[in-house]
Amino acid sequence: MIVLDEPYVSEPLIDWLEASGHPVLDNAVSRRIAECGHGLTLVDAAEATRRIDAGERVYTNSENALAWIVENASNAGLVRAIELFKDKAAMRRALAGLDPDLFFKTCSIDELFKLDFEHLPLPFVLKPSVGFCSVGVYAIHSREDWERALADIQKNASSWHDRYPESVIGSGSFILEGYLEGTEYALDAYFDENGAAHVLNVLRHDFSSPEDTSDRMYVTSAAIVRENGPAFAAWLDRVNALVGARNFPVHVEVRVHDGHVSPIEFNPLRFAGLGGTDVSYYAYGFRTYQAFLENDAPDFDVAFAGKDDKLYTMSLLNPPRDATGDERFDYDDFRARFSHVLELRPFDARRVGSYGFLFLETDPSTKAELDFLQNSDLKEFLR
Repeated sequence: MIVLDEPYVSEPLIDWLEASGHPVLDNAVSRRIAECGHGLTLVDAAEATRRIDAGERVYTNSENALAWIVENASNAGLVRAIELFKDKAAMRRALAGLDPDLFFKTCSIDELFKLDFEHLPLPFVLKPSVGFCSVGVYAIHSREDWERALADIQKNASSWHDRYPESVIGSGSFILEGYLEGTEYALDAYFDENGAAHVLNVLRHDFSSPEDTSDRMYVTSAAIVRENGPAFAAWLDRVNALVGARNFPVHVEVRVHDGHVSPIEFNPLRFAGLGGTDVSYYAYGFRTYQAFLENDAPDFDVAFAGKDDKLYTMSLLNPPRDATGDERFDYDDFRARFSHVLELRPFDARRVGSYGFLFLETDPSTKAELDFLQNSDLKEFLR
């Protein structure tokens, strides 16, 4: 069962839904796609609810869809897992035993502006309890960082709520947690009918500096998946021993330091957002959502054949801080900077908050392209 919602449904997902005949909730988004000539198998709300309550696997392309599922489904285990994974504060409390020494504090937006900075242990990360795509996430290393973050929240909080529904961005609760050292990774994974974890893709999340919290640079490769996938699956099994999710997909962000895995966030009932999970399709030829919905884990030996020296990048093209949204992004000039673009997806920056997604293949001879992508503020492409 698939529930589609705004802000973006990718072409590979639409193509697969059309070819497979997989059931899709009949709502405004799916009807609009069908009216454009795509042969979707639409089912009404009553049938969709019946399928979900009977335990059929369900996947969403967007966290906007979670509210409909929670409000309509009577599948208590599914609803509990959605609510727990979506709320970063609740999840941190549930998994506290896995990171007992990590500083953690929750507060309302009003309380946030009254905190005494001198009593906060540096460094730490400030972020919404409920959020999406690094919206409202700040790495705090100094008082200057703290004051800049508060000013940014005061300036932009209303626009976040204009762009995303409350079920996606939350209603004003924030968490402060200790800054996690180590390498950051993003995982597309699911728990099967017995609760066992299956990792479908591993992406290393690279940053240009300690202050960088953007989604500009995620890279995957045969080596990254092979070397990290089994350990992450074992860690997710430990997580699910505390959560108890069944037939449940998640996009997870973690940090690894000296072999210890610490969670950053869990995104329920979906894989990498805005169609980012399609990086596995472009890179390795398999669709993560198909693997989950059809219980058909990919053969990594086949998927990785002949690709040992390749890196595959999923890059969200975030605007410069001083962009107004009125600028035009020159996609042709941007594409020309790279030798092997797998796909460049334009977005409406005012509606989505970024210029688009870039999917890129590189090898040792084109490594400089990644350095450019990671460090460019993209101003040279604004018209």
